[in-house]
Amino acid sequence: MRFFEYEARAIVGKAGVPTTNYGFATTAEQARKIAEDIGGPTVIKSQVLTGGRMKAGGVKFADTPDEAAAHAAEILELEINGHMPRGVLVDPKVEVKQEYYAGVVWDGTRKQPVMLFSDMGGIDIEQVAEEHPDHVGRGHISNLLPVGDYEAKQVIAATGVTGSQLNRATPILAKLARLFRDNDMILAEINPLAELTDGSFVALDAHMEMEEEAVGRQKKVLRKELGIAEDDTRDTYVPSEFEKNVKAIDAADHRGVIQGKDHGFDGNLGLVIGAGSGSLTLTDAVRNQGGKPANYSEIGGNPSVAKACGLAKEVLKKDGVEKIAVMMSIVSNTRVDIVARGVIKACLELGKDPADTIAIFRIPGAWEDEGNKILDYYGVEYCDRTVSLWDAAGRAVAKIQGAS
Repeated sequence: MRFFEYEARAIVGKAGVPTTNYGFATTAEQARKIAEDIGGPTVIKSQVLTGGRMKAGGVKFADTPDEAAAHAAEILELEINGHMPRGVLVDPKVEVKQEYYAGVVWDGTRKQPVMLFSDMGGIDIEQVAEEHPDHVGRGHISNLLPVGDYEAKQVIAATGVTGSQLNRATPILAKLARLFRDNDMILAEINPLAELTDGSFVALDAHMEMEEEAVGRQKKVLRKELGIAEDDTRDTYVPSEFEKNVKAIDAADHRGVIQGKDHGFDGNLGLVIGAGSGSLTLTDAVRNQGGKPANYSEIGGNPSVAKACGLAKEVLKKDGVEKIAVMMSIVSNTRVDIVARGVIKACLELGKDPADTIAIFRIPGAWEDEGNKILDYYGVEYCDRTVSLWDAAGRAVAKIQGAS
């Protein structure tokens, strides 16, 4: 789950990280009142779950409460990258001496959180790491042991920061690391972390993202402290018609499971695949041999003929699909004859010749002989477990490419 800036700032504030005295408003009048309470120049920032706010006009500076209200009214109607704002954050404008970056992210390779710090804040950390790698400090922390301030200090010192700046920044990065673990985050960053002209440090922006599987464990933070409703999932992913149809077919029948994804796929070879990481392996095998998958799918757990048919029909109806490959991993418990009946039924209902439409059928397992009899009857090419996943995928690619 992703958080709006005003929520992320609340999270870091609760963890003991200094922040400015900001306010959140959903109307221009609320923004005016917050600006009056601040009593000086303010920054009005759109609250959207996307980047590029400054370039899109979603961040404006105001010298008076009236100006803050006018800017808020404009920003509340401003769509940014397809997102309408939840509201605006009204922040005091402060005098900044130096901008830093402080962050903690999940390192999937090491399976550990890693602390990051840079003395070049205010810009993307990826850009800094690429162009000025010596200005980025890194340090992994334990998944179980307490995070010590000394670990944060080592990361910060690696960038050349010393003296009072090092001493002031150290507890902030350490608190951010503890916050990251305590709240099951996969991203927690402050950019910029500002050193003000009086020497103090404050978070002028914050980005947080929580592990989806942890939402149930973090109800106190989400529901009580932040007031986020249970149906507010922050899911910005819009499923395609193909994905919605496959999901509906799966939900209509409790037997087995089917899934389908097609974002990022635009090929001519449809895939009806699954069984114990078989989908990932087979999709890669098709691509690595020059094939163009039209989708990703999962089928298994002994689905009904209707489910197998439904998935195959949705794949075949996708624009550009010429043939389908029906494949599973080494040995599955899914009945071969059920899948064979389902995909052949899909071909026939769409007026397609199964022998010409099914490029390859490779599903070893239960009721294999019965399934092979059905495939033989319709002239569909199939193979057993003696043919590797790689070779089966290669046969499908060769067939759709017109090879002998």
